[in-house]
Amino acid sequence: MAYRINLSKIERIIYQNEPIDLKNLPIEDVKKSYAFLETFAQDKIIYGINTGFGPMAQWRVEDQSLKDLQYNIIRSHATGAGNPLPDKDVKAAMLARLCTFLQAKSGVHPQLIELLTSFINHEIIPFVPQHGSVGASGDLVQLAHIALTMIGEGKVHYKGEWLPASDVLHRLNIQPLNIYIREGLALTNGTSVMLGIAANNQLKANALFDYALLASLWINEIAQSYDDFMAQPLNACRQQTGQQIIAQQLRNLSQSSSALLKREHALYDKKHVESTFEHKVQPYYSLRCVPQIFGPIYDTMRQTQQVIENEFASASDNPIVDEQTKNVYHGGNFHGDYISLEQDKLKIVLTRLAMTAERQLNYLLHDRINNILPPFLNLGILGLNYGLQASQFTATSTTAECQTLAMPNYVHSISNNNDNQDIVSMGTNSALICQHVVENAWQVLTILMAALAQATDCLKCYDQLCDASKATYDLVRNILPTIVEDHPLYDKLAQIEQRLKQHPLRLNYE
Repeated sequence: MAYRINLSKIERIIYQNEPIDLKNLPIEDVKKSYAFLETFAQDKIIYGINTGFGPMAQWRVEDQSLKDLQYNIIRSHATGAGNPLPDKDVKAAMLARLCTFLQAKSGVHPQLIELLTSFINHEIIPFVPQHGSVGASGDLVQLAHIALTMIGEGKVHYKGEWLPASDVLHRLNIQPLNIYIREGLALTNGTSVMLGIAANNQLKANALFDYALLASLWINEIAQSYDDFMAQPLNACRQQTGQQIIAQQLRNLSQSSSALLKREHALYDKKHVESTFEHKVQPYYSLRCVPQIFGPIYDTMRQTQQVIENEFASASDNPIVDEQTKNVYHGGNFHGDYISLEQDKLKIVLTRLAMTAERQLNYLLHDRINNILPPFLNLGILGLNYGLQASQFTATSTTAECQTLAMPNYVHSISNNNDNQDIVSMGTNSALICQHVVENAWQVLTILMAALAQATDCLKCYDQLCDASKATYDLVRNILPTIVEDHPLYDKLAQIEQRLKQHPLRLNYE
């Protein structure tokens, strides 16, 4: 049975430093896999054990050089370039690699499990450059940088300093990795770096989605929209799971709100003789179509999370050492297409989320559209003061960058490695681009949250808001007071973004 952890467990290990207890890991299964390979590999030709790597697999490596072979793949492939990946991404990548080995399909020595666990628990973060992976034979280059530190070479980030790995291991009395059979190839061959980045993207995206959904309710409270856009009979007419879940969530959130109008009371319960209506009969799409817009975003994000959790429970290695069937299978479980495609899908739907937030911001700032708020939510002197006018430039330009970045990377395969890797996933590039979109979307949403708080002050409608809108208003106003006089906002907006990330809503969609 596969060793499995969910995204909540991943979050606790990566962000709350929950320690991994070796006693709770299937070490016995790992031992069986290693013992089987140790016996099975005698007098057989097995890729990466007694052959060269990649297109050089046609060359046999003599017995006296087998350990050197494993060291060579680590040292030769530590060729990455660019800035180091963030510590949380590297830590998540090590956790992903640990989970691969815990499937007991890699034939690695149990010492490797102990060593990876020590690196994670002590937060020893290897230097892993941003660039180097084509995501096909896994993240060869970047995983080699992790492996390099485990043999006591390279450098690590430890307690805020970049230090030689050997020094940190010596300080903590941790033995560098010994090579037994195939530990070098096992460490470098798999999807773990793209997967670690993807897991962190998912965690940030989930928190972003919750706040974006709340903002979409809050703006309808500001507009005093009719509440039937979230009605169960309306949304049940469309057989789309996500739409119905989002509508239900909006109904749940709005239970404590008195700002939304009932159409049956305002328009249905008496005769109307007006030729025009001061209050809009139907609001703009960015307000009214929240279930229809957020539904497919929700569905896609649930799918991306499922793929991530499945990959953490997978052996993304080659070859696969199967003690149960007493065989070693050669294939391509290291290929990153699953992660690459899902990261492209995630960045597309998060771009859609940012676009919706930017249009909602435009509604609040455009007095001739909303007809209830001053231009740019300006509570100062019109013409002299500017309210949130310039913040829209930031939101619009950032959204535009998301639209450019949303173009799919999954289809950008370039053949390399003497055409051995003739079609590749570019999965780590996809995950890194998605990471950029996640951060951009947070910036757009933060500006929207500041505008919603300002609009609440303009209309003096705080007491009518739902509890979650009030709580988020309070969070914003604890950092950024009501804007009357002009002053630089960039620092306060950055603080609001950070506070939102630190206090996720964690809405329950069950």
